Amino acid sequence: MKSRDLELMSVDELWSLHQRILQVLPQKLADEKARLELRLHQLQSGSETETKKQRRPYPAVYPKYKNPRNPSETWSGRGKQPRWLTEYLKAGRKINDFLIE
Repeated sequence: MKSRDLELMSVDELWSLHQRILQVLPQKLADEKARLELRLHQLQSGSETETKKQRRPYPAVYPKYKNPRNPSETWSGRGKQPRWLTEYLKAGRKINDFLIE
């Protein structure tokens, strides 16, 4: 409907249009809201299963180096070097000295 059509309508016609809109609009809004909530629920449940499937298993990483003073302190060679190893390397020792046999 164009604004010119509204301007040509009488007050009674406009009032009846207003009443009709007040009857129809709440139901249409409720239907749209229900449809969107259902879609949102489907998307949320679907994304949870997809993220679980996307993660691949990584192999176990075993330690390659150990601290001679404290054998429970080990390092796999991945990530940042531990402090105990950094101190030994600064003192002039070689990283191969700490390899686990």
